[in-house]
Amino acid sequence: MTFEEYQGKTVFITGAGSGIGYAQALSFLKNGANVFGFDKNIDNLQALQEPYENRLSFIAGSVCKQADVNKAVELALSTFGKVDILLNTAGILDSYAKTLETDEALWDLIMNTNVKGMYFVTNAILPQMLKQQEGVIVNMASIAGLVAGGGGAAYTASKHAVIGYTKQLDCDYCREGIRANAIAPGAIRTPMNKADFDGDGEMAKWVAEQTPAGRWAKPEEVANLTLYLASKAADYIHGTVMTIDGGWLTK
Repeated sequence: MTFEEYQGKTVFITGAGSGIGYAQALSFLKNGANVFGFDKNIDNLQALQEPYENRLSFIAGSVCKQADVNKAVELALSTFGKVDILLNTAGILDSYAKTLETDEALWDLIMNTNVKGMYFVTNAILPQMLKQQEGVIVNMASIAGLVAGGGGAAYTASKHAVIGYTKQLDCDYCREGIRANAIAPGAIRTPMNKADFDGDGEMAKWVAEQTPAGRWAKPEEVANLTLYLASKAADYIHGTVMTIDGGWLTK
């Protein structure tokens, strides 16, 4: 998928070190964009530095720590001068823990990473987008933000919160040039889902069988959707949730 319009644009991506975030980073780089990656682990991004030396920058840090976020945003702006597109992709699972199996530490970890971290990053970048009167934000939700069964109590609550936050974000700022939407993936094969493939991979097989498309998706497929959703072709799409789930929610 090719979008010439991304040449000269700057994309800030959380969770860019692996999985969907890494696939997004690579896709936007291939389409000529400048990419700033933010993740706890930047090993994969370091391996990309040579072929995209002038258009890729990154820093290690946690979205849960406001000081890390502010440092990352400052570096992105000093390196590229602006941020045109924000991809809030960082997130973690909760091992499908029910509420009585969820202690306060797990609840706080999931909420701080999936929701509060998104709030920190958005609030750090949004003022600059408002100043230039243009910006696109794509938040990573999940089918767990629309139905039960896609995660545990904390994860499902966090992804419902992401969807609500995205809708309000767009509603509050769309007249000022900001466009915010969310993507809700289903079964995407990433390091975050490694446990499903461990051992004999029975859980992964079951998920594929239960998915109407009959398979897990690749992170690159979510990246392709992101390329479209952040493009001018999607300019009239506001505050929505786009599922990419192999038909899971049609059941």
